[in-house]
Amino acid sequence: MAEKDKREVFSDALPGRKIPILTLDNKWYRLLDEPGKAAVKGLEEQLNTLLKRQGKLNTETKEIRKLKKKLMGEIVPMVDEMEQGGSRKLEKKIEEHKRLIEECNEKLESYQEEVMDIPREIDRVNTELMLATMEYCYDTMKENAGQIQEIGDWVTGIRIELKKKLVKKQELERKNQDIYAYMNDIFGADIVNLFDMEYGPEGDGA
Repeated sequence: MAEKDKREVFSDALPGRKIPILTLDNKWYRLLDEPGKAAVKGLEEQLNTLLKRQGKLNTETKEIRKLKKKLMGEIVPMVDEMEQGGSRKLEKKIEEHKRLIEECNEKLESYQEEVMDIPREIDRVNTELMLATMEYCYDTMKENAGQIQEIGDWVTGIRIELKKKLVKKQELERKNQDIYAYMNDIFGADIVNLFDMEYGPEGDGA
């Protein structure tokens, strides 16, 4: 499969699939050896950076909303008290709360667009990482298949050679047994000394 065709085939297979965030998936890490990790390192780092940014944005947004809620809760009774004839000190306190609430609103507004955009960017980079992973796995499986075939052929050849060697071994043993039996009939037990043999046929002692 050509590189372009491969990418198109893999891309067409992704719509509608629920792809986990790969850098948070232990199964994904187990798929990759060192060359595989090197091949996708750039996308992996990019995705992790986005995930860290998303986590930071979510944490800061929650903290700002919590602070705003606290400030709002504090300012209401101060305004009520001011309407009853408060002091200059109270007025300054109200102004400070208003300033802080405005800062919270500005920060929340500045984060809003990024908070909405970052999940889409995470999905885009995660999809790119999935495609890169599919390409690497495809190439690895093709390479492995070639080696599997090569090793299989080698094993088959060894089995055939082993079978031939075993047949040859049996023929030689049978020949030795025939010679031993014939000579034993003529010379008796002395055949072992005459032929300088340590053992008789089938490993029998002399």
